This record gives sequence, structure tokens and C-alpha cells, in this order.
Amino acid sequence: MDQVKRKAKPPEVSIELVEDQLSISDLNDLCDATDAAIDAGGGFGWVELPARDILERYWQGVVTMPARKLIIGRLDGAICGTAQITMPPNNNQAQAHAAQLNSIFVAPWARQYGLARMIVEHAEKVARDAEFKVLNMDVRETQTAAIALYEGMGYVHIGSHPFYANVSGEYIAGRYYYKVIDPQ
Repeated sequence: MDQVKRKAKPPEVSIELVEDQLSISDLNDLCDATDAAIDAGGGFGWVELPARDILERYWQGVVTMPARKLIIGRLDGAICGTAQITMPPNNNQAQAHAAQLNSIFVAPWARQYGLARMIVEHAEKVARDAEFKVLNMDVRETQTAAIALYEGMGYVHIGSHPFYANVSGEYIAGRYYYKVIDPQ
């Protein structure tokens, strides 16, 4: 009997800016991905898994906040990662040119598809479209893959903070970065 060899279909990867409320399905995907990232030690500030209702309210709040923009990554239609752009308050005219890139993660099950790079690149485009010139960011020094990615994308390390985070009673240093995204 002849066996037909079939090539595995590559996963579908997409990145988008969230401009409306999240559907129930997307909210569930986002919370599941967040849980997985926190479990893997990369929960962008969370150390322990929050209750599901807290996580749902957090993400619903992010989408409604005018000073934040949420970028999501999808793998085969399921949300698997994010980044946020936090804009400076209106009274901070001296730093109105710079936004903060934060809350970047990709769930462990969706890594190795280039999603983190694509999410950051899309966030940079969104920030440029909003007329920002500079993105600032920070990361725990234990996030070595993220550090390599950011530095490889042109983010400049400008300093470290030895008491950046406290995880399980142990201090972890943090690294601070910036990138000029629109040099004009």
C-alpha cells in the first residue's frame, strides 16, 4: 500500500493592534497565554498566578485605557503573546516624544516562531504612527533570550538596577533600554 507523504502545514502567525474590546474567546486565549508565561517565569511583573477574574479585568482594563496600546500575537488564531505601549501623560511635555514598551511576552508553547520579534516590530510601527521618536523599556536580567532579542533589534542598554524585582525573596537586577524609532 502506498503511503502518501504530506508536508505539515506551517502554523499561521499574525500580529495586530487591538482597537476594540476583546471577544470572550480572545480574552480566554490571552489569559491562558498569560498564565503560561507567568508559570514559565516571564510574567511581566507577576510572580504568582492571579485569580482568573483579576486577569480578565486586567486585560479588559488595558484595552479601555486611552494611554495604552495593546499589540497581540496569534499562532493559528489563538492569542499567544503581547506587548503594550504606554504613552506619557499629557502634562509630561518634556518627554512627549518617548513611549514605554512593556508587558512583552510570548507563551512558552508559541515560542520559536519569531513572534516576539514580530510583536516588537509591530509595536515600534504603532509607536512611530503615533509620532513617538523613542521607545524605552526595561527587563529582568534573567530574561536572557529577551535581552538578546532586544539588543539584536537595536535597543541600547543604558543602565541596570540591582533591586529591580523581588522574586521569592530574592532580588533580581533589571536592565534599562531605549531605541530611537524615528530619528527626525
